Amino acid sequence: MTGSHPRSARDVVQKLFRRQRTGDDTVLDDLVAHRLVNHAAGPQGREGLRTILRTIEVDLGRPSSSSTTSSVTESFVAQPVTLHGTHRESTMPLLADTPVTGQPAAWTFIHIWRVADGMLVEHWACRDDMGLLEQLHPSSPGTGSPSAP
Repeated sequence: MTGSHPRSARDVVQKLFRRQRTGDDTVLDDLVAHRLVNHAAGPQGREGLRTILRTIEVDLGRPSSSSTTSSVTESFVAQPVTLHGTHRESTMPLLADTPVTGQPAAWTFIHIWRVADGMLVEHWACRDDMGLLEQLHPSSPGTGSPSAP
């Protein structure tokens, strides 16, 4: 709640995104439920989300991002996001065995958040993992542009 007016689900997601972009390390404590159910990845709860975000930052640097938000219902919000970073490490399972390239990369997602009582309580995501991998393995067979005959 903000003052005497409840925050809309869309407002909560937009605030999360704005504060993340400024590097606000307290945003998860303020807007994410301690027991967040993350249907998109293994680590659960607020601390699980914090671990995921730190891992992304280790692997891609502090990424810049672009996003829009759309309220789907009173409590659900869809959030397309594109992260832009530079491949610095390969600690996340997706990048296991990927040599560090130092290359810029863009990783796209669609997040779906459920908000209750002004807090993010559930999360789903669809990620373009293949798109990210193709950017980091441009010379791998089956990736990149087809060769001219």
